[in-house]
Amino acid sequence: MSTPTHDVTELLHAWGDGDLNARERVVALVYQELRHRAAVHLRRERQGHTLQPTALVHEAYLRLVDQRKAEWQNRAQFLAVASQMMRRILIDSARARKRGKRLGARQQISLDHVDIATRPFEVDVLDLDIALTKLEAFDRRKSRIAELRFFGGLSLEETGHLLDLSLATVERDWQGARAWLFRTLSAQPRVVDDP
Repeated sequence: MSTPTHDVTELLHAWGDGDLNARERVVALVYQELRHRAAVHLRRERQGHTLQPTALVHEAYLRLVDQRKAEWQNRAQFLAVASQMMRRILIDSARARKRGKRLGARQQISLDHVDIATRPFEVDVLDLDIALTKLEAFDRRKSRIAELRFFGGLSLEETGHLLDLSLATVERDWQGARAWLFRTLSAQPRVVDDP
């Protein structure tokens, strides 16, 4: 699934210099990985959501190509930005659905991959976004690690490489971020609505 990093990095630099052909080649090279990450995001969504991995990737792509003079550093940074775009799309989608339904069902995502609780823990995607923003206010690094791991699907190693941190630091901060998010999100009253 992975393409040699140096190939993608060279193309990203060419894209940053305005080469639109390079932009198309980058997307072609990382498309399957982006689609896989989108599928991971969407598996965490509530049942019956309407977004599909392909649609999420295409929407992220449209936002990425809107970057006029991007200063792409490498493949990991590109994938992290794409993951941020996917996060924003999911948040926008949840907000639109909430506006449309007002008091209707809220979008739920599963945090059971967090390994903090022994039971599955579902949280509203908007609540998660708010919690990540609160975490960022006092610990930007932990918030960024949580965003890259949760929304980006980056491994601990990829996260460390992107943020120029040791694996031990990433593991420690990821554990702290997960614990803080679990405490914060489980303390919030959750509205249980009909799906």
